[in-house]
Amino acid sequence: MSGRRPRQGATMADVARAAGVSVTTVSHVLNKTRPVLPDTVRAVQNAVAACGYVPEKVARLQNEGLGTIGLAMSAMSNPYFSDVVHGIDRHSVAAGYSLLLADTHDDEDTELRAVGELLRRRVSAVILAPSGDGERTLTYIRQAQVPVVVLDRFVEQDVDQIGVENVEATAQLVDHLVAIGHRRIAMVAGRAGLATSTERTEGYRLGLRRNGVAERPELVAAGDSHAQPAEAAVAALLRLPEPPTAIVVGNNRMTIGAMRQLRAEGLTVPDDIALVAFDDFEWSDLFHPRLTAIAQPTLAIGEQAFGLALSRIRAPATPPRRVLIRPDFMHRESCGCRPETHDAGAPASPAG
Repeated sequence: MSGRRPRQGATMADVARAAGVSVTTVSHVLNKTRPVLPDTVRAVQNAVAACGYVPEKVARLQNEGLGTIGLAMSAMSNPYFSDVVHGIDRHSVAAGYSLLLADTHDDEDTELRAVGELLRRRVSAVILAPSGDGERTLTYIRQAQVPVVVLDRFVEQDVDQIGVENVEATAQLVDHLVAIGHRRIAMVAGRAGLATSTERTEGYRLGLRRNGVAERPELVAAGDSHAQPAEAAVAALLRLPEPPTAIVVGNNRMTIGAMRQLRAEGLTVPDDIALVAFDDFEWSDLFHPRLTAIAQPTLAIGEQAFGLALSRIRAPATPPRRVLIRPDFMHRESCGCRPETHDAGAPASPAG
């Protein structure tokens, strides 16, 4: 965190002027004492972030070492984040901190509201998986002088950040598919605007280029990071005049949708089509065939995210850190390799 202090003298009246509403309306939005129209709520929240306004009680108490870490992420709907939370919890409990979780639903307006609630509850630090570029939310947190760690989705801001390497890891999946004979390789990409989606799609394209495989725009389908859109994406890919022989899927929820659609189409993995994915599942070994995937060390990510937050609480003037963790290639059979070539530590040889 920088040593910059929040805007001095920012009051509820400043927020009201910025939002174009009355002070009473601002009070109702912040204290939830009366229903307010959604557009008005959004205007007040944006004004709060822009002004750097923090209620006096919160400003006075939030840096007194109260021992609560706020987590703002889509943990309820994303199995990956649920696993990360376990890693954070394991180390925070040992350090004497409790956790307060706010689900952002991967929506920027919801995220801003969720973080505002965490700040009102006087958290000692915030760990945030941003729903977009994170600019509004991070500005709000930093103006409130609360330590913040960005998790999973890197941003162009000078804050502590931790996540996995996405580009080379995804390219590695493509390398393997090319090595075992595939040329029409499709990508089911995550939601536009998320750093992880952009990086994994970039990795897919990198893998094609360095293997001399021509990029075909029609082979990149939008899965929107959820199972149902991924089903539609796979259905569209299979309707192409030249459908893919292999699919790279950008996250675990989309993998569920992709597998569901392939089954609905009567296709067998990997006999009819190969399938590989970014994100492993705890139960991937129970799939038949077992899923070839990039596995993120979720517990380690959570533990290190808490470590960054604790370091920032204890030493707020130290330079921000960016921690990049290398994920693991889990080589199983959904790519089309024979079971006897299984090697959990590295991709198979071209003979796969």
